[in-house]
Amino acid sequence: MTYIFKKKATVLRGALLTAVLLLGAGQAPAHAVARHGLHGDWLYLTVTRGDSRSSDTRGTLLLCDPPQGHARAAEACAELGAADGDIEAIPADSVFCPMIYAPVTAHAHGEWKGHQVDYTRTFSNRCSMAARTGDVFALDT
Repeated sequence: MTYIFKKKATVLRGALLTAVLLLGAGQAPAHAVARHGLHGDWLYLTVTRGDSRSSDTRGTLLLCDPPQGHARAAEACAELGAADGDIEAIPADSVFCPMIYAPVTAHAHGEWKGHQVDYTRTFSNRCSMAARTGDVFALDT
């Protein structure tokens, strides 16, 4: 399942919605829900097109135990697993990106192996973001 939120949605609201859906569907026992309402490795991911004042923001909750909530959840979780949850440590793809300035800001907040993750970076365009972060921020596919 992919959830797309507008910029006004908060991380807490997305996390609570997912926890309620998982509990309602019987996919997670009540004792397995962590203090955030989630268990396992998870990240709330957003990509904002334009500058930080833009209202064109897409977001999703990536769950990695099992992979879900993202169009490429299995691939994103595998890349994060290989990088031990450090988005900066994901190997960059060797691609040629156009030199067109169309900024996008990627933000991730969540937990990986019990550690807090908070990542924000602005890229010159979507191609540069994809080359640097792999499938993690591929929210449109």
